[in-house]
Amino acid sequence: MPSLARPGGNLTGFSILGLELTGKRLELLKEAVPSLKSVIILTHSPNAVNALALKEAQIAARKLGLEARLVEVRDADQLEPAFTTMARERTGGVVLVPSFFFVTHRSQVAELAIKSRLPVLSWTDALSGALISYGPSSFDIHWRAGGQVAKILNGAKPGDLPVEQPTKLELVINLKTAKALGLTIPSSVLGRADQVIE
Repeated sequence: MPSLARPGGNLTGFSILGLELTGKRLELLKEAVPSLKSVIILTHSPNAVNALALKEAQIAARKLGLEARLVEVRDADQLEPAFTTMARERTGGVVLVPSFFFVTHRSQVAELAIKSRLPVLSWTDALSGALISYGPSSFDIHWRAGGQVAKILNGAKPGDLPVEQPTKLELVINLKTAKALGLTIPSSVLGRADQVIE
């Protein structure tokens, strides 16, 4: 792809700002859980994106005085052993790297997080059970995608349309999960939430 502004060919679409928000996500988790000392960056399958996610997380973690390391799961059968190990090692929290795998297995991730007493931070509110999610508004992206489809149906070439960046980010706090984990979310974090699940 030549550039996001002019992707060329038949490409266009939206970026979901996965790695770019890693630092902000870690800041939010540290604010919500002030006692946090270490985090696991949980990814699905090894790839170059995971290496970048870990690098971004480690830079952000150092600034916050946190230890961060990467754990990879290749399939759903590896989720339970991963959470068991993280709990045994007294991991402070888990940050999910954006992946459809975690959306597909969101119920299992949520159940294991509660069972292991680990706060999970997600990039999307679609991941039910996460303590916090911070990322692009799904509604906003879908609304704007309709505009791109209309342009293409009216004759625009996809490659001439820019790959758009999200314009609206949402912070969602799940107080049901906080209660199950025995956590009290500071009012400074709750006050900034776009949505609070009670």
